This record gives sequence, structure tokens and C-alpha cells, in this order.
Amino acid sequence: MIRVENIVRKFKVSKRNKGLAGAFRNVFKPDYEIKNAVNGISFLIDDGETVGFIGPNGAGKSTTVKMLSGILHPNSGEINVNGFTPYRDRKKFVKNIGVVFGQKSQLWNDLPIIDTFDLLKHIYKIPDDTYKQNMEFFNDILELHKFEKQSVRQLSLGQRMRADIVAAFLHNPDVVFLDEPTIGLDVVAKEKIREFIVAINKERGTTLLFTTHDMQDIEKTCKRIIIIDSGKIIYDGNISEIRKKYGKERTLIVEFVKIYEEFNIDGVKITADEENPYKKSFILPSDMNIHKVISDISSEHKISDLTIKEPEIEGIIREIYEGGNIV
Repeated sequence: MIRVENIVRKFKVSKRNKGLAGAFRNVFKPDYEIKNAVNGISFLIDDGETVGFIGPNGAGKSTTVKMLSGILHPNSGEINVNGFTPYRDRKKFVKNIGVVFGQKSQLWNDLPIIDTFDLLKHIYKIPDDTYKQNMEFFNDILELHKFEKQSVRQLSLGQRMRADIVAAFLHNPDVVFLDEPTIGLDVVAKEKIREFIVAINKERGTTLLFTTHDMQDIEKTCKRIIIIDSGKIIYDGNISEIRKKYGKERTLIVEFVKIYEEFNIDGVKITADEENPYKKSFILPSDMNIHKVISDISSEHKISDLTIKEPEIEGIIREIYEGGNIV
């Protein structure tokens, strides 16, 4: 569905000089520097994939999404989305995509959102039965009926984002780009949007590229992540692999039938639960065979319950950013 080959996007940035003399110089003889916002990235996304596209501020995420959606063109390299070159085949291309920018709305401020949807129905020439079916499906998950007759100006941020997402999916696009769709939202609103993304991908097989700073968004909606930093891809793979490769330890939480104090397991740190004396936490190095540890424990101790706690993906990603690790 999406093929990106060695794309580069440069921006000309004005250099500001200090003082009054510097201000005059900026007016009459400005200095510029060239910044590589995106610096030779390549990736493929299959039809029906949901991919998290993440990175720190200024990494090049939004610039990449704008190139993929045809708003910007690359200085070099090639992009093909659903058979189109986005910035060349603009009119034909936009009929089959949806875009959500968390900080910019595509709704009309003074119209009730149901009127906005009706207007989009005519712009995209959506058949009546398709429009009705879509609105019923969207209402079931996002509960639009509770505020569909209110103007956009009267909506909360969470309601507005739900309406923006519906506007992007209303015409059954093949691919949708979501740029920070949960930014600034409360927990309930975020969960509604995550639930919708999972449902639409399962129901329609829509290809989704999802940028966010909230790792819960990624963990609950995506199996694959692409990490970008300073305009370059530093990781492209599934979440379980990055946990396995870069998670330093896993925790096995075991509740026993009775209180045990002695365990003979080398290389494992054991901590007691302050509130429950029957429960112990076994902290294992990531490369240790957890199934063998469980077998060793259960062979000598009676277990009533156990839980495996994987390394938090947010902590792993933070370490990669801060340490500059190339994955």
C-alpha cells in the first residue's frame, strides 16, 4: 500500500543575528541554513497494516506524513501510496485517503457536525446506503449521536477529535494518516479513539499510519512500529522484538498457596509483596528462559496464580532516544 524509497526533505531556515546591527543585516542580507527534516528514509507498509510512526519532537514525523498525503513533496526519493505519487496525482489520490491532524480540524466551525458529514457525503459522492451504514458503525463506537447537532465551536476537544476522525473515514478510504489524533485528550476520549482504530482496521482492513507521543496508543493499536530520529529511521519492526532485544528485564509475579521463603534460582532477583505475603516477584534478565524458571518454581512450590510483566515499551523507547542507540 505504501512504498517510500530514500526520501529527503530539506527546509531553508533563516539564521537570526543578535542586536540592532544583526536585525538590520537580517532585513537586507539574511543568512540561511539548510535543515534536513527527513534524511533518506525508506520503508514499506502492506495493505491492511496498522503502523505506529514515532519519534521525539523535530524528528521528521509530521513532515513525512505531509509528504505521504501530498501536502509536501520530497526534494529527492520516491513515494507511492496505493498506486499514486501523492504530490503529482493530487486530485485522484485524495479521493482514497483520509488524514487526521490532531492540532488542525477539517470541520466547519459554525456548522453542526452532522451537517459537516452531510457536506462531505456530497463532496466525496458517497452513496446513501454506504453513508447510512458508516454513520451507524461510527455511532456504535464513538457515540456521535450525543453531540452530532452541536456546532464545532461548542464541542469539547475529545468530541471534536472524534468528529474529525469520522470525517476522515466517512468515504471508506484505503489508507488513513493519523498525526497525533489523541493529543491533549483525557483517558476516556483516548480509549474511544483507540477502540475505533482497532475496529475499523479489523472490519475494513484500512491501512493506518499512526504518529503519537503516547505509547499506550501504539501498544493498543499497532503490532509494528517505525522509530525516526533526526530525520532517519532507527528502528522498523514489531513491538515484541524491540522488547526482546532492548528490554533489560522481565518480571514474573507469582502468588503461592502458602508462604515460602527459600528459592534456589540463580541470576534472579526476588522481592516480596508488602501487602500480600503469599506473593513474590522474580526479576529476570531478558535473555533468561522464563518458562524454565516457571517450571523450576512450580516443581518445588504450589502456585495459585502467576503473571508475566513485560518491559514497558515507553521506557525502552525513552532509553533509545536518550542514548542515541541505533536499533
